[in-house]
Amino acid sequence: MGHPFVHVELQTHDLPKARDFYQKLFDWQLEEVPLPGGGGTYTLIKVGEGTGGGMFANPDPNVPPHWLAYVGVEDVRAMTEKAKSLGATVCVEVMEVGEYGTMSVIIDPTGAALALWQSKQGQES
Repeated sequence: MGHPFVHVELQTHDLPKARDFYQKLFDWQLEEVPLPGGGGTYTLIKVGEGTGGGMFANPDPNVPPHWLAYVGVEDVRAMTEKAKSLGATVCVEVMEVGEYGTMSVIIDPTGAALALWQSKQGQES
């Protein structure tokens, strides 16, 4: 069986405006949690059934607001290397995300970004 999409994430320059818009538009339940390392907050998007996500304020003014999809994998390091061998470029190297899991971000050979996500034991995606 294939690897599922497990999370979608909005990076924006106006987080309060985005939270207000999406909560009113889709009736999402939003929960603020501290970012690992004390760098502000992260908004969890709880949708009930289906793939949830999150949103945060992107500090880089040169990166336009965008959504990023995450695919769940069993071994993010091995899958990142496999992606590279198939022509992907790694734009965010494998990194730990607090007690939640491990991730990387790749750019596929067509130029599209995609995140790879490995949950830590006992954590939801």
